[in-house]
Amino acid sequence: MNINSIELGNFRNYVNQKLEFDKCTNILYGNNAQGKTNILEAIFVCGTTKSHKGSKDKELIRIGEDEAHIRMFVEKKSITHRIDVHLKSSKSKGIAIDGIPIKRSSELLGLVNIIFFSPEDLKIVKNGPSERRKFINMELSQLDKVYLNELGEYNKVLAQRNKLLKQINFNSSLKDTLSIWDEQLVKYGIRIIKSRQKFIEDLSELVTEVNEKLTGSREHVKLAYEPDVLPEDFEKKLLECQEKDLRLCSTNVGPHRDDICFLNDGIDIRKYGSQGQQRTCALSLKLAEIELVKRVTKDNPILLLDDVLSELDRNRQNYLLDSIDDIQTIVTCTGLEEFIEGRITLNKVFRISGGTATVENNK
Repeated sequence: MNINSIELGNFRNYVNQKLEFDKCTNILYGNNAQGKTNILEAIFVCGTTKSHKGSKDKELIRIGEDEAHIRMFVEKKSITHRIDVHLKSSKSKGIAIDGIPIKRSSELLGLVNIIFFSPEDLKIVKNGPSERRKFINMELSQLDKVYLNELGEYNKVLAQRNKLLKQINFNSSLKDTLSIWDEQLVKYGIRIIKSRQKFIEDLSELVTEVNEKLTGSREHVKLAYEPDVLPEDFEKKLLECQEKDLRLCSTNVGPHRDDICFLNDGIDIRKYGSQGQQRTCALSLKLAEIELVKRVTKDNPILLLDDVLSELDRNRQNYLLDSIDDIQTIVTCTGLEEFIEGRITLNKVFRISGGTATVENNK
């Protein structure tokens, strides 16, 4: 799989820009605040419908404009697909695949498998559990359409149940209807927990393998899924927590409170690991993610590296660069330093300045 080209119209600081990518390594370099990350963000939006930053649609539109357009051509198993995204400041975005509008954003997920790696991801080990749940949901949603649908249904039921909990405070007779939402929450929740369990098991095996290579077998890291509740206990725990839920007007048990633990020989790296160990775990997680996508889809993902090389030491830089020589990679950096030029083939280089991309070489 690879991206052939992307066109931006009034997206972020770009008025009208087209970039044609090489199938291997593409470098976007330039000073800070020139628009390098905006290109990666546009690619991510085309692949997932969302900004990796969590930005709202209207924030993606160039200041002073009402609409923005992104068009991306991708080649998947020798077939070229066109993805069009129409962003509007006051309406929901419009998305079309090969010229045919889609009704739900979920129809796009899985067409392009994108792995985004930024300096923020190096903190995923020690950040809050919401970051790790976001990681699980994004990757699983790209790999498993069934999971994507069940997660969407679960979130809808969760929102309705929380709304009802607030209404019960003003009308106690509504409490009798709570069981209807509980039944649905448990049904979808159990499926989500089981899917996450399998995903973490598969990913943990790869993380262990990568981490051992990174540390010369000095460390033995594995992932442990920490479900907030076990599938067989969900219904019971939800009932036991009902009074607390009513008091706090929110649902306090379920997979929306799950987490992942990173263990090195049984020791929790989140709490007791050094910053170096935490970074190595985060890097191992991303590299394992690449391998898992390859295994599941029988195709290569697209890798987006947003100024992450400058955050890694020489050993981690080398390992990362050696691991991605067979997939299309788009890298942002502030300059073509020796740490890139000496160890990675610059197949195509773009200089980014003031919202304009200029090709400087094309090998």
